[in-house]
Amino acid sequence: MTEEIKQKVVNYLSSHQWLNLGTADRSGKPMVHTMAFASDGATVYFVTDKNTHKVADIMSNPNVAFTVDDDNVQVMQITGVQMQGKASLVTDREETSKAFRLMAEKYPFMADMPSNPDNVFFKVEPAEAYYLDYSKGFNHRDFVTF
Repeated sequence: MTEEIKQKVVNYLSSHQWLNLGTADRSGKPMVHTMAFASDGATVYFVTDKNTHKVADIMSNPNVAFTVDDDNVQVMQITGVQMQGKASLVTDREETSKAFRLMAEKYPFMADMPSNPDNVFFKVEPAEAYYLDYSKGFNHRDFVTF
């Protein structure tokens, strides 16, 4: 069952466009950021300007959480992913290229965007997740660790 749930999480991530990333600043004040993302299995990548609040938050506290879901569904048809993990700056040249390739495959317009030296890639490595499926009952969630 665990591998089946992990695969549902992976499939869901690969078929959705946006995630809602939760971070906290040094004082613990939370913020949620809507982000385009690409995934490699259950690991997600995103690109952002290095001068954003989310970058400062992650650099001081790499523990993050995010959700991925659909906006316009009937309540009893809700599906989604709730994930906790550790975010880190991607500094390895090969992994940066991989992250860019994944993003450009998912969002083709990115391939034509001019290079911006202020943009940085982050990855979120999963720790634990819930796969939501309300068709199995209101508030049904399957838990899995990575």
